[in-house]
Amino acid sequence: MSVDVMTTRQRFAALMNFQPVDRLPLVEWAMWWDKTIERWHAEGLPGSLSDRNDITRHFGLDLYMQDWFSFVPRPLRVADDEHRGLCDSPQGYLSLRRKLFPRVLDDPARRAMWKQRAARQQRGEVVLWFTVEGFFWGPRVLLGIEPHLYAFYDQPQLMHQINSDLCDWMEQSIDDLLNICTPDFMTFAEDLSYNHGPMLSRELFNEFLTPCYRRVLPPLHKAGVLTIIDSDGDITEPAAWFAEVGLDGVLPLERQAGVEIAELRRRHPTMRFIGHFDKMTMTRGEAAMRAEFERLLPTAMTGGYIISVDHQTPPGVSYQQYQLFLRLFREYAARVSCGGAAQSSVEASREAASG
Repeated sequence: MSVDVMTTRQRFAALMNFQPVDRLPLVEWAMWWDKTIERWHAEGLPGSLSDRNDITRHFGLDLYMQDWFSFVPRPLRVADDEHRGLCDSPQGYLSLRRKLFPRVLDDPARRAMWKQRAARQQRGEVVLWFTVEGFFWGPRVLLGIEPHLYAFYDQPQLMHQINSDLCDWMEQSIDDLLNICTPDFMTFAEDLSYNHGPMLSRELFNEFLTPCYRRVLPPLHKAGVLTIIDSDGDITEPAAWFAEVGLDGVLPLERQAGVEIAELRRRHPTMRFIGHFDKMTMTRGEAAMRAEFERLLPTAMTGGYIISVDHQTPPGVSYQQYQLFLRLFREYAARVSCGGAAQSSVEASREAASG
């Protein structure tokens, strides 16, 4: 059964709802490193193209527009924030708190940008998404990487206070945004895994993160916003924790950390996934990239999965190599224009999981 040509937004919605699509989305979800673009400017990318949305159009990719809502205003951030943190005690946090949690959409330029994007979204031209720092990432920004990990044990009340305040801010920010438009999806920036698994136990997750997610997810789901966790590293084990509290999906599924999409799909037949194309194959030629697409295609055929680079395309990838990647991407994306195959495949996966 053939499927009519879809808009960018229709394609995303259909795929994420395990429905037939005309093709897979062609997406670079994390865009590119600035160093990658610098290299490509020297190798043939027009020098006039520096805006990532313009580069997206240049490559003929589907346009997904992101906005990052941070609870820490930019002037408070320094290069090594996450290592040394911004405070180290309850008193320090209380002093800092008055400078945190801005009403992001009180900024007239930010509101105007969202209204302009919403008009394009309504025409089907773009998929809109936003990101907020989650309940592992947020306290880490304030306390610093190592002190944050100790704080789960040494300063639990401070951790709960930070996350409670973060919930308040998140609820207000979500409400402000939903009064302008309904994004197609959103991500919680978490990065709670490294290449051997999660950096906290299930017990700590349940104590410190679960109540927060159960508080902020309902208004998003009520509005129809898909909720996705953004965590690097091996997310295989904590994917189940997020599924249990109601998160809809996970990205970027880093291959170098040992993540395997087929196993995630087997365990979580109704979760949505974005990413997982091993960026390390992009410098190894056509055969290596074809093998990687072949590895991912069976899961893509089940629906609910957008193939994309498993993080930003690195500067080791030449302009010519990236063009080859895109040619292959288009070829494999077209193979999923298979009518009801995606729907029937996911139904089979659900039956296998329940049986």
